[in-house]
Amino acid sequence: MASSNPANRSSVDLLDSTIPGAFPHAQISTHQTLSQAVYARRAEYTRPRRIRIKVGSWNVAALKGIEKDVGGWFVDGRDVEEAMAGLALEGQQTCGSDERESVKDQEARRTKETTLPWGDPGTVPGGDEIGIYALGLQEVVDVNSPAEALRPYTDPTTANKYKSAIEEVLPEGYRLVAEQQLIGLLILIYASPMMIPEIKSVSTTSVGTGLMGYMGNKGAVTARLILGETTRLVFINSHLGAGADKTALERRNWDVSQITSRTRFDPIADLMGVSQASGEALGEEDFAFWFGDLNYRLEGIPGDDVRRLLTVHTTDSSSASSFADACSQFSTSTADSEVDSMPIPAHMDPASLHTTLSSLLPHDELHQQQKARKAFHDGWQEGPIEFLPTYKYDIGSVGVFDSSEKKRSPSWCDRILYRTRRDKLAYDAKIKEEEEARKKDEEMKARGLEDAGADEDVLFDYNPETDGDEYDDFADAEDEVVVTKEGFEDEMFLEYYTAHQRVLSSDHKPLSAVFALKYDAVVPDLKAHIYQEVARELDRAENEGRPTITLVVDHSATSLTSTEEHSSNFEGVNFGDVKYATPKRRSVTIANTGRVPATISFVDRPAAPGQPEGPAPPWLSIAFDRPPNPPAATPSDTHSVGAKQYTIDPAEVCNVTLTLLISPIPLVRALNEGLASLDDILVLRVEGGRDHFLPVRGNWLQSALGMSIDRLIRIPEGGVRKLQGQKPSGAQPVKWSAPRELFRLTEAVEDSVERAIAEWDMTAGEGDVPPWLSDAAWPFASPQDVHGAENGSDVANEATEEQVFRLRVYEALDTDTPFEKAFEPNTPTRLKLSILAETLVFFLRSLEDGIVTVEMWQLFENGMAAREKAKQQLSPDDGRAWALEILSSAPNHNVSLILITSMLSRILNEIVSASLSSRVDGIGGSMKGTPRSSLDVTAQSPTKGRARRMTLTKNPEAARRWDYATLFAPAMIRAESLGKGREKETRVRDERAVGLIELFLREEETGK
Repeated sequence: MASSNPANRSSVDLLDSTIPGAFPHAQISTHQTLSQAVYARRAEYTRPRRIRIKVGSWNVAALKGIEKDVGGWFVDGRDVEEAMAGLALEGQQTCGSDERESVKDQEARRTKETTLPWGDPGTVPGGDEIGIYALGLQEVVDVNSPAEALRPYTDPTTANKYKSAIEEVLPEGYRLVAEQQLIGLLILIYASPMMIPEIKSVSTTSVGTGLMGYMGNKGAVTARLILGETTRLVFINSHLGAGADKTALERRNWDVSQITSRTRFDPIADLMGVSQASGEALGEEDFAFWFGDLNYRLEGIPGDDVRRLLTVHTTDSSSASSFADACSQFSTSTADSEVDSMPIPAHMDPASLHTTLSSLLPHDELHQQQKARKAFHDGWQEGPIEFLPTYKYDIGSVGVFDSSEKKRSPSWCDRILYRTRRDKLAYDAKIKEEEEARKKDEEMKARGLEDAGADEDVLFDYNPETDGDEYDDFADAEDEVVVTKEGFEDEMFLEYYTAHQRVLSSDHKPLSAVFALKYDAVVPDLKAHIYQEVARELDRAENEGRPTITLVVDHSATSLTSTEEHSSNFEGVNFGDVKYATPKRRSVTIANTGRVPATISFVDRPAAPGQPEGPAPPWLSIAFDRPPNPPAATPSDTHSVGAKQYTIDPAEVCNVTLTLLISPIPLVRALNEGLASLDDILVLRVEGGRDHFLPVRGNWLQSALGMSIDRLIRIPEGGVRKLQGQKPSGAQPVKWSAPRELFRLTEAVEDSVERAIAEWDMTAGEGDVPPWLSDAAWPFASPQDVHGAENGSDVANEATEEQVFRLRVYEALDTDTPFEKAFEPNTPTRLKLSILAETLVFFLRSLEDGIVTVEMWQLFENGMAAREKAKQQLSPDDGRAWALEILSSAPNHNVSLILITSMLSRILNEIVSASLSSRVDGIGGSMKGTPRSSLDVTAQSPTKGRARRMTLTKNPEAARRWDYATLFAPAMIRAESLGKGREKETRVRDERAVGLIELFLREEETGK
C-alpha cells in the first residue's frame, strides 16, 4: 500500500503513516490504537506555556507614508489618550507622561517622520512582552480603483513597506510567520524567538466578497497556525461592506456568512498522530480573532446628535487638549481638601465619557445583529468598549469628527472580536437544545395538547425574537478552561482593548487588544519517549492466544565506520557501508515465542510515492532457511496475493538472510545524487497476530559509475569517496581536462597490454596462438555485463577470485588508489588486463551523458546524412578535423574521446608489431588470415557493417579497427537506437556511430 508521504521520508516516518492493520481479524488499526494510548498519557509529554498575543487593526485609507506610524502604536503601544480610550473611566485617571507632546502641538506639527506624539512612553504592553503580533490592515491600496481591483497579481511593494516599518521596531529575533494580502487587505503575523519553534502547520487563505460577490475589494484574509502541536489559532482580518442604510447592513451580514462558509485551510499533517484528509473550516479552531473594518454603524440616532455628545469629550476640560490641566487641578484640589476632591464614579456621572458611551452603544448595529442572531452570534464576543468611536475623523486631528459636507456620523466601525472553542460549542449546544425543544413543542401540539402550556415539563415554547438575549449566557466566564480540539486544557483572557486616539494619519483610529494565553505544548523528546514506552507496553499486552514471534537481528556482522551518520543503537538491520556491486548480508532470526504455530510472510510494505511496491525494495533480497508452505487454495485475507508463507512451530526458530546489492546504474546514479536512499521498512505479517516492522538501512558510499563527465572532472584527487556526504556540482572548480578515472583506466589498460604481449613473447610455447590473433577484440570483451551486475547474478554464491579482483578495481577507482593493490602479487597479467579492460568499457557505458552526448551525436548524424545524400566522402584527416570541430564545443568530452581513441590506436600498433614479430620469429606456426571476432555481429554490427567486415578479411588491422569501433561506439555515444538493430534506420545509425569511432583509429599517415 503506497504511503501519502513524500518520497524522501525516513523509515520512522513511514512507520508512523497509514500501514496495514496489526490485528486484521479484530479489524483494529495498530496506528490508531497506538495513537490513542499515547494520547491518554498526554499529561506526561506536555508542559504549560504562557504568552501574550497582541492583535491590531487599522484602516489606513490608502494614504501615502502612513506606514511610518504603524510601529509606534502597534509594537510600542503608544498614542493612547487615556481620557478618550477607557483607561481613565473609573476615576483612576492616568495623566500620562509629563514629557509627552501636547495635543495642540501635535496637531499643529507637520513632519514626514511620524504623526505620533513625541515623548510618549507607551501605555499598552508591547516589545518583547508579546509572543505573537497579529496585525490586520485595510485599504493598503485604493480599493475603489479599477486598476487595483482588476490587477491579475498582488504587487508586493505595498506589503514590503509595512513589513519594513514593523520589523524596524520589533525586538531582535522576531520573525514573520504568516502573511496574506487580498488587494487592500493585509495580514501580518510575527512571532518571538521563543515562539517560532512552537509554531507549525501555518496556512493562509483569502475570501473575496466585493463586486459580484467574489471580487477582493471587500472580504477577508485569514491565517491558521498551531502552537505546540496542541492549540489551533485563527486570525481573520476583514473589510465588510460600507454604507449606513438597511441594504448595506444586510450586505455586511452576508459578507460575514460568506467568509465563514468559504474559508478553508490546508490539511494538518500528523497533528497528534492524526493525518487529515481535508482542510479545516472556521469554527474548528481553539481560539479565533476576527478584526478589521467591519463597518457596522450607529442605528436610530441622528449623526449630529452623536457628534454633539462626543464633542463634549473632545473639546471641554476633560478633553485631551486640556487633560493635563485637569490633572493639575485634580492634584491641587486633593491637597486642599480630601473630601471635596473625591471623584464621582464614572458610571454615576451624567457628564462622564462612560455615561456617553453607555447611551450610544445600544444603537450599535454589531451588538444588535449579534442579539438578533444575524451575524457574529455563534460565540463571538468583544471586550468592553470604553473608547471613542474609531470613525470618522479629520486627518491630522485627535478628536475632530468629520467636518466635511458629508458630516458622517461617528461609529465604531473598527472592531476586534474573539471566540474560544468553548464559546462555539456552547452556542452549538444551545442551538441543538432549542431545536429539540421546538420539535417537541410541535409534536405536542400535533397530538392535540393545545392547553399543555400550563405544564412546562410537557410543552416547550421558543421564540427567537424574545429569547435571543439568552445567547450571551455562556460568554461571561472568561477565566473558564477551554478544552481544545485535541483535548488539552487552555485558558485565555483579554487584558487590554483600546483605541490609539493620537494617531493622526488616517480617518480611522487604530485598535489594539492584548490577550493572555496559557496553553499546553508538546515536548517532542518526551512524546517520543512515551511513544516508545506505549509501543512496548502494547507489545507485552498481546493476547497470548494469538501467534507471537520475536525478531532478533544479528548485529555482529555490522561494521559501522566513523563516516556513517547512523546511530549505533539502531534496532533494525544496518548493513553499514554499501559499495557498488558488493553484496552485504545480514541474518535475522524469527523465533516463535507463543503457544500456537505462527504462519509468517513478508508482505507489501508502505512504499513511498514513485517507489516500487512489494515485500522488499529492488536492492534487497530475502531468503528463508526452509521451503515455503504449499500454496493455499484460497489466500488468506491477511497476506498479499502471491506472498510466500512459512509456518514456525512453538519454540522453533527460522533464519532469514537479507542480501543488499546495488547493481543497476540508474539506481547508482540516484544514490549518488541523493534522489534515493538505502532506508526502508519490511513488513513481516503474522497470520492472526500483529505485524512486525523491520527497518533496514545502509550507508551508500558514492561511486564514480553513473556520473556525468562534467561532475567527474570536478572530483579532487583522492576520488569520489573524498566527497562522501557531498555531491559534485557545477559550483565546484574543474580539476581535470577529462575524468581522472578515464586517465587512470586507459593508462592501466595500455600498460597491461604491453606487459601481456611481452610475457607472451617470453612464455609462449610451440603451437600456441596469441590471444590477439584468436580474438580480434582482444583485450576487450563483448559489451555484455561481464560483472554480473546488470543481469541479476546469483549473489548467494561465493564470489570467484575474478569477481573479488573486479570489486577491488571498483574500490581503487572510487578511492583513487593504485590498481595494482586490487590484485594479488602473483596474479597473471592477462587476468589483470581482462578485468581492467572490462572495467573501462563498463565505466564508459555507465556515463550519464557519454563521451559523445545526444546533442553532439545529432550534429554528427546530420552531417553524415547530408554527405551521404550528396555522395561526398571526406578524407580521414578532413573527417577527423570535422569531428573535432563539433567536439570543440565541449572540451572535456573532446579530450576524453581523444584519450580513448589514442589508447586504442596505440594498442592496435602494439598488436600489429607483436603479430609481425610472431611471424618473423615463427612463434605459433602459421599466422595468416584475419583473427576471428568474438563479437556477436548479429546484435552488435549492422547488416551493412557486417558485410564491410567481411571485405576486410584480407586486412587484419582494418578488421580489428572495425571490431574495436563496434565495441566502443555504443559505450561512448549516446543515441537512443544504438545497438538495437531492428529497423533499417537504426541499422544505418549504428553503422554511422561505428564509422565515427573507426575514423579516429585509422593510421594518420596512410589515411586507412
